[in-house]
Amino acid sequence: MSTQPQVETVSTGADKAKLAGAVVLLVAAIVAFYYLGKQDLWVRVGVLLALMVAAVALFFTSESGKQLTAFGRDAVRETKKVVWPTRKEATQMTGYVFAFVFAMALYMWLTDKTLEWVIFDLVLGWRS
Repeated sequence: MSTQPQVETVSTGADKAKLAGAVVLLVAAIVAFYYLGKQDLWVRVGVLLALMVAAVALFFTSESGKQLTAFGRDAVRETKKVVWPTRKEATQMTGYVFAFVFAMALYMWLTDKTLEWVIFDLVLGWRS
């Protein structure tokens, strides 16, 4: 039996506040970038990056950020468990794929030309 995936939502007020703060910082970063339009570009980009880093840091202190970090760690751990093919195996499989694609292209071309000959030459008689 398959289990239904559980949808988890932000439950505590502190987490909601952290997420809202992260969104506010992100919006503030964009607004500040355009508000400082008369400043040098490096100042505008610096303010934008500083506020975005603050928003990301605030997000990662929330429960959702911690879950995202845990998911990333699990993904890296699972990737390390994968048995990757050797260079020889990868080259052979790539060769098989190219050969199959070439054979299918040749088959499709021959089928197309045969149908073209049957329909236009034999049935309709357009090409004489």
